[in-house]
Amino acid sequence: MRDVLGALRRHWEAGSPVGLGTVVATFSSAPRAPGAAMLVDEHGEVSGSVSGGCVEGAVYETAGSVLAGDSPKLSRYGVSDDDAFAVGLTCGGIIDVFVERVDRESFPRFGELADSVAAGEPVAVATVIEAPDESRVGGRVLVWHGRSAGGLGSDRLDDAVIDDARGMLAAGRTGTLEYGPEGQRRGEGLRVFVNSFEPPPRMLVFGAIDFAAAMSRMGAFLGYRVTVCDARPVFATTSRFPDAHEVVVDWPHRYLEVEAEAGRLDARTAVLVLTHDPKFDVPVLRVALRRRLAYVGAMGSRRTHRDRIERLRAEGLGEAELAALSSPLGLDLGARTPEETAVSISAELIASRWGGTGQRLTRLAGAIHHDPERIEEPEHPRSSER
Repeated sequence: MRDVLGALRRHWEAGSPVGLGTVVATFSSAPRAPGAAMLVDEHGEVSGSVSGGCVEGAVYETAGSVLAGDSPKLSRYGVSDDDAFAVGLTCGGIIDVFVERVDRESFPRFGELADSVAAGEPVAVATVIEAPDESRVGGRVLVWHGRSAGGLGSDRLDDAVIDDARGMLAAGRTGTLEYGPEGQRRGEGLRVFVNSFEPPPRMLVFGAIDFAAAMSRMGAFLGYRVTVCDARPVFATTSRFPDAHEVVVDWPHRYLEVEAEAGRLDARTAVLVLTHDPKFDVPVLRVALRRRLAYVGAMGSRRTHRDRIERLRAEGLGEAELAALSSPLGLDLGARTPEETAVSISAELIASRWGGTGQRLTRLAGAIHHDPERIEEPEHPRSSER
């Protein structure tokens, strides 16, 4: 929903209903992850995408039906026939899409959700997408770390879903949960989709150099909140780094320590040390490698890397901590320019996140997407709607 949140808010505030299709589950090599959304307004205009083009036409028709008064609908799309060009996915994957009408009556608390997302406050929305009692379908509850709003029709179900949704929100996970009709965790028949909205992951770039300018552009493009930090005020200026969300003048290790103590680093944070100077990079790496971060990389030659490792050992870091350091950072793309180097670093970030090998796909076999949380393909892979 994040892709269409702005358009959805404009329609909601104007009091005009929309049909909203959301990917709630994926199987095999699906083109988009759970949470991807497509919006159709009263005039037939479309925002967003659920499959990159494969099944948008079918979702468009369903959205029109829902806008006309039909009930919310959960549909499954997969390979539809031998040539897979009807209502299906040419990639061979399978997706479940939930289509519902969204307006002030059906989602009265949408404004609270949008405000939290805009403010960077973690929030999840849990929606019933399938239930024995069809009157419960479309019911939803908003879940923050310390509060909740709304309900799903049963106190026991609310308690179970709110508890599970908070766990998913803390882990940054979006997906579908299954319960019994009254929230029994070992039950089945009632499915709830939990869409987690957490602030964008952070990318901290240390060293105000030309490579940092290219990396801040690439980081912002990939959805990171980018900070460039350098102790030298003459170099660390917003005019030199217009794509960074913030530019900080401070000693790198001191800034990182403050951010860590304030709880503003997490397991999604990427730290890139581009300073090439031991008095800057060794202290900040010492701080970074002792935290549980998504990625810690340092630029430099192999000779610089060997020297840096010895200095870090002298600072008391163990072999397990040193093994977490990507240095020299990036994948072997033959990069030369700052922009090419930024692509190389970004490629390693993406590969480390999803478990990719960095090899050419044409030389590999098997699934293209590397998603450790992707559900296995169901028993009946052909298209069906339910």
